[in-house]
Amino acid sequence: MSHVAISHKKLIGKLLLAVAAAFAFGFALVPLYDVLCTVTGFNGKTEGGPINGFSRGGLGNESGSGSVAAAPSRIDRSRTVTVEFTGTVMPGLPWDMRPLTFSKELHPGELHQVIYLVRNTSDRPIVGQAVPSVTPGQAAQHFDKIECFCFTQQALAPGESREMPLLFIVKPEISSDIKHITLSYAFFNAVKDKTALNIRE
Repeated sequence: MSHVAISHKKLIGKLLLAVAAAFAFGFALVPLYDVLCTVTGFNGKTEGGPINGFSRGGLGNESGSGSVAAAPSRIDRSRTVTVEFTGTVMPGLPWDMRPLTFSKELHPGELHQVIYLVRNTSDRPIVGQAVPSVTPGQAAQHFDKIECFCFTQQALAPGESREMPLLFIVKPEISSDIKHITLSYAFFNAVKDKTALNIRE
């Protein structure tokens, strides 16, 4: 075998390894991002534990969009912050999603709930994972998601619609210069293997 042929085989082997590594990285990106957010608090990700005396569940606000006031001493009623909610579905995930509340004006320190409506438009069950993003970046560490559908993967049956709640608080320590926050969700297909999804070519 010529030296050129051997070189080509080595090059092809390296390229195949690079493709495999890229695929593995893409598949692991969502859980790695989730771990990063949990450890660093990036994008306002929380552990889901008690905040300001509230534990998960039992908050007395289970339906629709609303608010539950935190301890009065923790609410900054001297100012308001507008929070805007958006969402997008990434290519490869045949879902629709939208917030039922597009924006809220609130006092820092108040506990609020909003609902996202998500629907599987395909004829097969699919598992999705939502990845949150908070802008401006300076607001992320003060935006606590206490209960969120983004904490776990979501499985929807064919044609199924589901209301997914978000329970959050904008902490009163947030800078007074920040008057507008945008919370965005990007939903990804959590299962890349076509065989696992029973997708027919």
